[in-house]
Amino acid sequence: MMGLTSFPLWRQLRPGQRADLCVLDVESGTTTLLLSSTDCLIEAPQFHPDGRHLVVNGNGVLLRVDIGGSRSLSPIPTDGLPPINNDHVLTPDGKWHIVSAVDGHLYRVPWNGGKAEQVTVAKEPERHFRHFLHGISADGRTLTYVGMEMADGVEWGRRAVWTLDLDTGQEELVGDGYSPADGPEFSPDGAALYFNSEFRSTVAGHAQLFRRDLTTGVVDQLTDDDRVNWFPHPSPDGTLLAYLSYPPGTVGHPADLPVELRLLTLPHGTPRSLVALDGGQGTINVNSWAPDSRRFAFVAYPIGAGHASDARS
Repeated sequence: MMGLTSFPLWRQLRPGQRADLCVLDVESGTTTLLLSSTDCLIEAPQFHPDGRHLVVNGNGVLLRVDIGGSRSLSPIPTDGLPPINNDHVLTPDGKWHIVSAVDGHLYRVPWNGGKAEQVTVAKEPERHFRHFLHGISADGRTLTYVGMEMADGVEWGRRAVWTLDLDTGQEELVGDGYSPADGPEFSPDGAALYFNSEFRSTVAGHAQLFRRDLTTGVVDQLTDDDRVNWFPHPSPDGTLLAYLSYPPGTVGHPADLPVELRLLTLPHGTPRSLVALDGGQGTINVNSWAPDSRRFAFVAYPIGAGHASDARS
């Protein structure tokens, strides 16, 4: 997620920096560069269910990439949509984008573009509440997002996990919210939520990965190491979990750090490093797995001759 005050509507590339959109094959370890942008900082790639397109955001708008075609960035036209951030998902049927806008609300937009429809409602003004979307259930009926709001006199001092039923509009706090939390996503079978949180940490900023069983309420910790781990993304077949791993001592999920993309086999496999790169914010903010559960997309942000490379085991 990205706060309203953390960028001038949207992030910009630094001098000499580029955004490399890549796809990683987790079986072979091969990284394929799809495109490199030097004028638009693109973020948060997500595969369309057809496996032939990727959606990213950049300069406050949605952009589509035809993987088998030109591999260029094509803006998706919208009507009535405020500038968006890097928290956006596609519905499982591929017919809709659901996006987080800088006004703090979530909107629904047709796949090919069109009129935006707001799907969240305003909360009490004193809460300063903002919605940051991260996941959608396999049946397309329920969203999961991070609700950020005022707490103890601190704006966005509470960062909790919520769900929203798109049919009824009912919003529900998940457990006690597990603040400070981020990145909630449903398991493919809808039985659980994955998220990162500091709620079991004694060190500020030391986020780890968790899984909550939505029937029993039991929360299992999936990572427990000295690195700072964010954005758990279950594969479509439910067997693997990809995530972003920051160096020890990182606070939040900043941009432009030496990070790793890591993988563990569910339910409790040992994490292994797949790729080392310059990145962080924007690299894999939303689930970027391909439908085949073999590939996932990411964005690296090198300066000069740097590039994403296979990490040593």
